[in-house]
Amino acid sequence: MISARNVTLAYGKRVLFDEVNISFTKGNCYGIIGANGAGKSTFLKILSGEIEPNKGTVEITPGERMAVLKQNQFEFDEQTVLNTVLMGHKRMWEVMHAKDALYAKEDFTEEDGIKAGEMEAEFGEMGGYESESNAASLLSDLGVKESMHQDLMKDIPSNFKLRVLLAQSLFGNPDILLLDEPTNGLDIETIGWLENFLADYQNIVLVVSHDRHFLDTVCTHVSDVDRSKIKTFTGNYSFWYESSQLMARQMSDKNKKNEDKRAALLDFIARFSANASKSKQATSRKKALEKLTIEEIEPSNRKYPGIIFQPLREVGNQILNVEKLKKEVDGRVLFKDVSFSVSKNDKIAFLSRDPLAITYFFDIINNNGKADGGSFEWGTTITSAYLPMEHNGFFNEAYTLMDWLRQYVPAHVTDADEPFIRGFLGKMLFSGDDVSKKTNVLSGGEKVRCMVSKMMLQNPNVVILDQPTNHLDLESIQSFNEGCQNYPGVVLITSHDHTFMQTVANRVIEITPKGIIDRLMTFDEYMEDKRVQELRAEMYA
Repeated sequence: MISARNVTLAYGKRVLFDEVNISFTKGNCYGIIGANGAGKSTFLKILSGEIEPNKGTVEITPGERMAVLKQNQFEFDEQTVLNTVLMGHKRMWEVMHAKDALYAKEDFTEEDGIKAGEMEAEFGEMGGYESESNAASLLSDLGVKESMHQDLMKDIPSNFKLRVLLAQSLFGNPDILLLDEPTNGLDIETIGWLENFLADYQNIVLVVSHDRHFLDTVCTHVSDVDRSKIKTFTGNYSFWYESSQLMARQMSDKNKKNEDKRAALLDFIARFSANASKSKQATSRKKALEKLTIEEIEPSNRKYPGIIFQPLREVGNQILNVEKLKKEVDGRVLFKDVSFSVSKNDKIAFLSRDPLAITYFFDIINNNGKADGGSFEWGTTITSAYLPMEHNGFFNEAYTLMDWLRQYVPAHVTDADEPFIRGFLGKMLFSGDDVSKKTNVLSGGEKVRCMVSKMMLQNPNVVILDQPTNHLDLESIQSFNEGCQNYPGVVLITSHDHTFMQTVANRVIEITPKGIIDRLMTFDEYMEDKRVQELRAEMYA
């Protein structure tokens, strides 16, 4: 078990944690959630000992080992990939080198022999003799090929460094596992492997992630960081979100009788409990939900942005036709023979093992880049709004938010006064003096929220989104997701957010160096279809 007792942390007048008391127990996985800046990552650092609180203590059951996902990609530059993983079990690594140093002594004594025997026994108990093969297997499962295992960390690509550091934290079955954004840099298949690994994990896991599908798959509990406190709720992220929304509706419905409200809540808990039996963590999650009481459900204090795209006109019969589009970068084929047409009611999830392929494709169809061959044509009825993955160029000038957004008022709007502009900024939670902020000092999340305000202002009937969840907190992601689900226009989207892709898209197009795979099905159906997976293997071979 690991506990925080009366933990308080403040930076000047800003109080992150005030008298926090919380415990985490074996067999459970806790999703640490909270708005950007609430202190989620800081709390993990307090638990790991990296940050000392102003007040309070962290208590760990004696003898238990903690592992932390490292964030510094350069810390192990002079180590081999395999050794970096082995170093995740600090005591094992120390014993390994201590006994090797002992055997290397020229004047090896009887006392040294006894000491070496003790070390060998301890090394064996920790699984030391299988450690290299176990570390290699873990690396391979995370997509780090065996040919890289003896390379120095400084010589491998940065996206593989993230995987090695993840393997390091998972190595040796730690009693307490702290993971801050563990899915960063992972592809869909590797995220799936990690979900399965953690769903079967029998010890304590604390994870910070903006990936709702990941949180739903692995978490038995949610620990909400809000208003300088942390409160733990039973269930995964979706259960927490939907139950808190339901409770908020119940509280606002003053005319509904208490017994009716109680019956609705009990029915909600029962339905989620039944659904939990189908999950990867069926047993532990179902038992946890069955023990849940209504008193544990509380409305969320969070503010959710209002992301509502309202088309000025309906799309016509011709939306987008793409013919044999091709693109190469530095001699590498990103895609070729890309041909398809978009139909009414299409919401298309775009997929590629090379994320650059989709970014270049989206830039090309938005006239922000040039293809090496082929053509595309938009219909005359189309008004599109594009959220590019790289949008810093929109914020170079020191405009106020009001002046920045005013630049993008479309010609058909004749009354773009201050209340009108404030309305669009307010939907994205920029209120009061926020509208006077300068755009060149905005955070990553604030820039995305500005871009979404700009998109809503355009009344588009086609929305194009390249990694729309980057830099956003869970509240904004949830609202963005629901906004796209309810949107009556066409959506073209690529995202690392599994839930976004699954709940929005009704069609999947995968862009490969040999052409495309185009299927009218959901994202999950696409990833689970055996014939599709065989075809994918051929297209990337």
